[in-house]
Amino acid sequence: MAIKHYLQFADFSLDEYEYLIERTKIIKRKFKNYEPYHPLLDRTLVMVFEKNSTRTRLSFEAGMHQLGGAAIYLNTRDSQLGRGEPVEDAAQVMSRMCDIIMIRTFGQEIIDRFSRNSRVPVINGLTNEHHPCQVFADVFTYIEHRGSITGKTVAWVGDANNMLYSWLQAAEVFGFHVNVSTPAGYDINPALVSPANQRYTVFKDPSDACEGANLVTTDVWTSMGYEQENAARLKAFDGWIVDGAKMKRANKQALFMHCLPAHRGEEVSAEVIDGPQSVVWEEAENRLHVQKALLEYLVLGRV
Repeated sequence: MAIKHYLQFADFSLDEYEYLIERTKIIKRKFKNYEPYHPLLDRTLVMVFEKNSTRTRLSFEAGMHQLGGAAIYLNTRDSQLGRGEPVEDAAQVMSRMCDIIMIRTFGQEIIDRFSRNSRVPVINGLTNEHHPCQVFADVFTYIEHRGSITGKTVAWVGDANNMLYSWLQAAEVFGFHVNVSTPAGYDINPALVSPANQRYTVFKDPSDACEGANLVTTDVWTSMGYEQENAARLKAFDGWIVDGAKMKRANKQALFMHCLPAHRGEEVSAEVIDGPQSVVWEEAENRLHVQKALLEYLVLGRV
């Protein structure tokens, strides 16, 4: 089977996602019923972390063990990558010793270079530009709770970050629309969006972006790597909190999502994230299940 990587959401077709969604349902059901399922017995996942993580490490490591394989954690500070070894050389070596690699790093170009020199599939666990695994989990979570996401409206309120760019790609694949509201100076970078993408509308007022939305979602205002901008961002994002008033503008059946960690009182109010429309804990758990389907698919193909 030809090597296939998962570096951004657009790397898979709708047909592939529909297959993976069905596999996720089956794998999750087995997990909930305590049914052992070990298709990746004697296979190894290497996880390379340059950025800190809770959910990404836990979901990939636990997921690989549950599939019968082994997961090895590498932090760039503790490896030769942290001492200047070329990404290309590291890819050549690592990919000869394992079956699949997940990388959580800063620039997308790092993971692109790594994948071009890898003999095994590479998964993007997060970069500054894209976070496909999280958005895949979010789409799956919406489908679990509300059915098809095709034709629906997702409201994005906050920073134009890696989550938003993956949502915009997902909108093209699944055929939904994204209402985007970002503060001035933190808007969409056209270089990270397909010129053909007609699946989003930009709103100056974040409340207007939530009007009639089926899903409202946000993220922290200061992502990893931008901590020095925190004070300026807190000032610029004033008014972009997802609160009860904004959720009332959304569809009555709207869900709220957040990829976590969250800062109550900043990007989301406690009444929303801890309220009845919030599915953030199911969303976090589903990282485990969609990634298990992803690992199975990239290593074994369709089963």
